[in-house]
Amino acid sequence: MSTDATYTELRAQLATLTTEAFRPELAEIDQLPTLEIAKIMNGEDATVPTAVAAQLPQIAAAIDGTAERMARGGRLIYAGAGTAGRLGVLDASECPPTFNTEPSEVVGLIAGGPSAMVTAVEGAEDSKELAAEDLDALNLTADDIVVGISASGRTPYAIGAVEHARNTRGALTIGLSCNADSALAAAADHGIEVVVGPELLTGSTRLKAGTAQKLVLNMLSTITMIRLGKTYGNLMVDVRASNEKLRARSRRIVSLATGADDDAIEAALAATDGEVKNAILVVLGEVDGPTAARLLTESNGHLRAALAAAATA
Repeated sequence: MSTDATYTELRAQLATLTTEAFRPELAEIDQLPTLEIAKIMNGEDATVPTAVAAQLPQIAAAIDGTAERMARGGRLIYAGAGTAGRLGVLDASECPPTFNTEPSEVVGLIAGGPSAMVTAVEGAEDSKELAAEDLDALNLTADDIVVGISASGRTPYAIGAVEHARNTRGALTIGLSCNADSALAAAADHGIEVVVGPELLTGSTRLKAGTAQKLVLNMLSTITMIRLGKTYGNLMVDVRASNEKLRARSRRIVSLATGADDDAIEAALAATDGEVKNAILVVLGEVDGPTAARLLTESNGHLRAALAAAATA
């Protein structure tokens, strides 16, 4: 197919996408006062949570499938291009400090590699083969979960990742897009289509579509970690205290969970090498540090189960 024919076909495809639709009522937006533009943009953003809410059953099903596989050692892998890829990398990078996961447990792949985080890589998003190569480099297994992210739902890199993961490795696949009836959702075990409508700036899917993707990825990783026992109630008991702010937060979390005084909290953290979850178990379960570590290992990291075991020991 000639280059002209390819571009003609691409233009025709884009014309069918809600995220690419032109809004004539905003054609003079550049003539408006700054405050008025800000009000319009804020009003547009306010519609995103409603669009996400319409997909909550699909999101919940995807989370349950993700938690089940991660509980048996699977990894959560995001794959996308451009803004979608950057959002996946962002979510993955926030899991180690928030939930004390290993960097290999939640991984973000962006078409074109790490340099594409700041500089567009020509043609990277157009390659299904590149997605397969990136996944193969991770030694993908059937216990893994691959999330293809694409606002349009037609990005070859995201679709290729999902197809390769599902068809050749038997991995669980999730397709997150912002258009209905997308090729990405159709290719995945779990299709999540958050239809946010046309953007303020025609085709600028880092706006509402990007916000929707961020909200869904927040849910996917956070609720999966809740299901895996990474929290106690709404406390981040697996937080990694890698700086002074997080060390102060660790003490506060132990305090909120136990109601213990400062001396007891310091003693519990000292006995558990600063591990918040273990320290809470030391205080509430009235056990020593090594016993707390053993009980948490036996309960697969679930603090409530470990507390129940301590109570019956």
